[in-house]
Amino acid sequence: MEHWITEIMEQFGYFGILLLIAIENIFPPIPSELILTFGGFMTTKTAMTPLGVIIVATVGSLIGAIILYYIGRILDVERLEKIIDRWGKILRVKKEDIHRADAWFDKHGNWAVFLCRMVPLIRSLISIPAGMSGMKLVPFLLFTTLGTLIWNTILVTLGSMLGDRWEDIVAFMDVYSNIAYGLIALCGIAFIIFYIRRFRKN
Repeated sequence: MEHWITEIMEQFGYFGILLLIAIENIFPPIPSELILTFGGFMTTKTAMTPLGVIIVATVGSLIGAIILYYIGRILDVERLEKIIDRWGKILRVKKEDIHRADAWFDKHGNWAVFLCRMVPLIRSLISIPAGMSGMKLVPFLLFTTLGTLIWNTILVTLGSMLGDRWEDIVAFMDVYSNIAYGLIALCGIAFIIFYIRRFRKN
């Protein structure tokens, strides 16, 4: 995958970066760390600039985020309630659970979107619950842009500064990603344990 990604970026420049980042936001397994750090490295070998790479990467992120946001709008709370009516007993989920999650996102959604844009995997998927909760588009775009801009700026700048050693950043980010994935897995396990205990109590 790495060879395919770097080949597209070398061949299409800014447009290649924009396209890959947009796809990465919809399909999280594609590593944005690789795209951004290699993009930073390319600024030392081509006419591209760090600012240009940051801008097109941010635009690509917004395109992907908006697509997932509207997927979330399609899967709104009312549709989820219908799913719960049909499958809730099997899934051990109640309408109240959906409403609590929705209320939490209404209260903390802005910061959740901002912070999660700097966490691997979640940085893309956070757009779906934002849409599902009915978060207004303007705040969503604002906090998505801010979080994404920070993430993109750090990685592109590091890639540009290290030049030929840009892969060192990717190796470090792999460790960061693995830690993030571990924490996500622990949260998932805690969530499952919580529902098992609640089921036994009921």
